[in-house]
Amino acid sequence: MAPLTTSRFWQRRVYEAIFLLSVVILVIYSLPYIPDLTISRFIEIPDFVAIGAGVSAVLSLLFYISKIFANSFWASFIVYIIFSATTAGLIWLTGETSSMFVPVWSLIAFASAIFAAYGIGLILTTSIVAMGSLLLDGVIDTVPLLTATISSVVPVLIGTLIWRHHDVIDESTRNVKHLTNKLSEVANRSEIVINAIGDGVMAVNGIGVIELINPAAQKILGWSKQDAISLNYKSIMPMKDDNNHELDKVADPVANVLNTNQLSRANAINAETKSGKKIVLGLVVSPIGEPGTGAIVVFRDVTRERAEEREQAEFISTASHEMRTPVASIEGYLGLALNPSTATIDARAKDFILKAHEAAQHLGRLFQDLLDVSRSEDGRLTNTPRVVNLSEFVGTVVEGLQPKAAEKGLTLTYIPSSQRAQRILVPVLYANLDNDHVREILNNLIENAIKYTPTGEVTIDVNGTDDKIIVSVKDTGLGIPPEDLPHLFQKFYRVNNLDRQSIGGTGLGLYLSRRLTEAMQGRLWVESDYGNGSTFFV
Repeated sequence: MAPLTTSRFWQRRVYEAIFLLSVVILVIYSLPYIPDLTISRFIEIPDFVAIGAGVSAVLSLLFYISKIFANSFWASFIVYIIFSATTAGLIWLTGETSSMFVPVWSLIAFASAIFAAYGIGLILTTSIVAMGSLLLDGVIDTVPLLTATISSVVPVLIGTLIWRHHDVIDESTRNVKHLTNKLSEVANRSEIVINAIGDGVMAVNGIGVIELINPAAQKILGWSKQDAISLNYKSIMPMKDDNNHELDKVADPVANVLNTNQLSRANAINAETKSGKKIVLGLVVSPIGEPGTGAIVVFRDVTRERAEEREQAEFISTASHEMRTPVASIEGYLGLALNPSTATIDARAKDFILKAHEAAQHLGRLFQDLLDVSRSEDGRLTNTPRVVNLSEFVGTVVEGLQPKAAEKGLTLTYIPSSQRAQRILVPVLYANLDNDHVREILNNLIENAIKYTPTGEVTIDVNGTDDKIIVSVKDTGLGIPPEDLPHLFQKFYRVNNLDRQSIGGTGLGLYLSRRLTEAMQGRLWVESDYGNGSTFFV
């Protein structure tokens, strides 16, 4: 058992007890010297015992008032040793086991457990020496031996049980206090970080009541912390749809997280401030622990950004629409110039016109992509589904891109077609989709695969179950760095690596493909091994 790390309170109690008992011994010692006092009833105390008691009293008093020794284990143990020796000598010279001071020794033995093995060892050693001395003196009576044993061993056992239990409680208390301090320190640091974040942060419990709101959130919503705490999040951040109706539980990202315990994002949610001002918020809502525990809402005001995006989209839509007609005219006239039945040109001029015609076609596709992106963002993108045999439809798209793959020396393989050649049963997969959207998505994915595959092959496959169909486009090309994967489907985003700087592109193809896929209630994702190729799934 390790020494008990007592508090200052218990150290002071040890000094007080020794001081009081020492004073009692000194008082008894001084009684015979008081004139006119009958002292026959009192026991005469030897001088060296009085000296020991005096030293114990002085040291206990000094250590009691000292800031250095008041909580020192060894200081209190030294005083304990001196007083124990004094008491042992007093008992030995005042009747041994029949001395009136035996109860004082029992009290000392009881307190030995405070000093653990040091104190217990001291008491037991002293008791063994005393009993050995009695036996050497010829004392074989069981009463003195039993008295010595009871006055020493029993108090030690009782004290050990009590003080060991106190030691455990004291250690547990210290651990709890230490943990509390640590948690308080972490909480303070977390609060500093949360308050320094530029985005609004709110913490709500399982029923949507606000428990935390940082300064940025207060500024965005116009609510003070004192007013917002303990209110439902809907009271300070009412979220509305485009018709100014309150969002239902399915559309409400916070309610959705509280019900499903799944992370939810919303790029643009209409909301109102305390003053009634209309704002647009970008939200990320994350669950806290188990279902029903609560959620963390991180949001920012994107009203200005959304307004700028609308203005930009309107400009792009107008410019693309106005420029599409003259570009189409240029492309048409260049096509006529290349037609031998309508024009005769020499080989050198034909080469120039052919390059101009290809550039006009590329420009026309770019304007078409910009128009499609604009439609997808402002809700003008139409979706006209029809039942189609997807296996045959994908095969037609792949067949149309074979010349492009052959031009680069790549192998373009459509798995269902190769299975037919091997007389393998190919499932017939029908789906209710917008054919134009599917064609554009597949064209974008396969053309990208061809574009970013210097050598090797591009493989297209179709698989399905009763409730979903997956088309995969796999290449053996450059692959995509892991850090670029999260941004790959963003508008105008392009991987800016040295190995693809010479490859042209606008960064709109994948963005538009994702928007078209989502318009048909589908999903588009990618898996890639950088340097070994990529696989897109739709």
